[in-house]
Parts: sequence; C-alpha cells; structure tokens
Amino acid sequence: MKTTPATTPVQLRLALIEAKVELKKEVARRLVVEKNLLKSELHHGLLLKESHLMQEQLRHLTHQVLFAQEQERKEISRELHDDIAQTLTAINVHLATFTKEVTINTQGLKAKIALTQKLVEKSVNIVHRFARDLRPTLLDDLGLIPALHSYLKDFTKRTKVLVAFTAFAGVEKLSNARRTVLYRVAQSALTNIAQHARATHVKVSIQKSGNTIRMTIHDNGRSFAVERVLFAKRQKRLGLLGMRERVEMVGGSFLVESAPGKGTTISAQLPFVDAKGRTPSVAATPTAEIQL
Repeated sequence: MKTTPATTPVQLRLALIEAKVELKKEVARRLVVEKNLLKSELHHGLLLKESHLMQEQLRHLTHQVLFAQEQERKEISRELHDDIAQTLTAINVHLATFTKEVTINTQGLKAKIALTQKLVEKSVNIVHRFARDLRPTLLDDLGLIPALHSYLKDFTKRTKVLVAFTAFAGVEKLSNARRTVLYRVAQSALTNIAQHARATHVKVSIQKSGNTIRMTIHDNGRSFAVERVLFAKRQKRLGLLGMRERVEMVGGSFLVESAPGKGTTISAQLPFVDAKGRTPSVAATPTAEIQL
C-alpha cells in the first residue's frame, strides 16, 4: 500500500516519533543479539578452556601410565631377581648339600629340608602375589565376588584395615569388561586408602538399583579436596583419574565425595547389561555381609 508522505508539521512530528520508536526497538534488538553473542562467546571460551584442560590431563595421564608401566616392570624385575632368583639359588645350594650329606651325615638333614620347604613356600607366595596383582585368575575362573573377596582378605591381612563386604550376587551377569572395571576400581581405591587415607575401616558394597549396578567404597579416613585433586592441571593422584576413565569407558559414571570427619566415598555406577547388551532378569538380593 502506497503511503502518503508527511507534509504538514504535525504529520512530520508523528513520523519522527514513529521513527524514534522503531530506532529504539532496533537498538534494543541489537543489544539482545550482542548480549547473546557475548554469552555464546563466553560459553565457547569455557568449552575451549575445558577442552584444553582435558587434553592436557590426557597427555599427563598418558605419560603417567607409561611411567607407571615402567615402574611396575622395574619392580617386578627387581623382585624376580632379588627374591625369587635368590631364593631358587638358595634352594639349589641346599639340594646340592643334601646329595652330599644323605650318605655321610644325616644329622640336621630334617631341619634343612624344613628350611628349604619354607623357601619354596615363599617363592610360591611371591609368584601368587604377582599373578593376582597383574590379573587374578579368580576373576576369570570364578567371578568378581570371589576375586574381590580374596583381594580384600589379603588387603586386611597386609594393612590391618578392617573391611566389610556386601555384594549383589547378580553382578556376575555383567559382561567380563564391566566386572573387570569394578575389580580395578576397587583395587585402585583400596591402594589409595592404604597409601593416603589412614583409615581403620572400609565398607565395600555392590548393589543393584533399577537397571544399574552401583559399587561404593567408603572409608573412615582423612578427607581431601576432591575438585582440586580431580581437576588439577598436574594430577598427583593418578588412581582417581584412572578410575574415572575406566568407568566412563564402559558407559558408567564415577563420583568421589570426601568431607572432614566423614571420610571418603567412591561410587562407580554402571549400566546393568550383559556382554550382548541385554538387561539380565535377576532379583536384587545381596549376598550376606562379610567382615574381613
């Protein structure tokens, strides 16, 4: 529709007022756009900063993993050389002595045989410990609960920290990868507790909640600043970051809570699905609590 141009002073004034109103609307609209752009820019800046932080953590984690592998190999090599090799050498010396004394002097032979048996037993225990730390056969042969029970029993024996263990029997329906994740998380958490927490009691619990499996590890030791440790540029507690990575790799979530006087609780929650991605139909009945 063709508009009639303003010709009178009144029409000119009305047109000017209308133009000012439109101009104010345009200014307001542009301010909103500018505000949204600024907000978006800040958001993307935060995402970029977070991405850089995660990349740096990943690089640091990779370095630490390689370093940890080398340290582990070094320790195994040293213990194999210092303990097992020397023990086997001593056994060999004893056996050589037996061959001479068995026909010459039988006095003291029984005591030497007993000593040799102790050396053999020590070597067997060392080999068992290496095997359990690297990959417990119980986890593959009997399942997560027997493997954890064995590990926790040995943990209490070594550290004198009391452990109460409760497990949902149906956890064995989980895929092998998920059961391995739960075992490694428990192993890392207990290692951290032994090294840092100064705890006297630990409670390990595996429960079913809806379509998820939740493992919690609670200790009564000293607390620490979770955010500072988890998101530090230079990770000092590789165990926590490693646990989180393992859990998230199988679609789970990982949480750490720590407060003065209340100890620390680590939670790993995984989807309750088997190796074929199906949700097993089992009752949420826990096994009896075991005090180790």
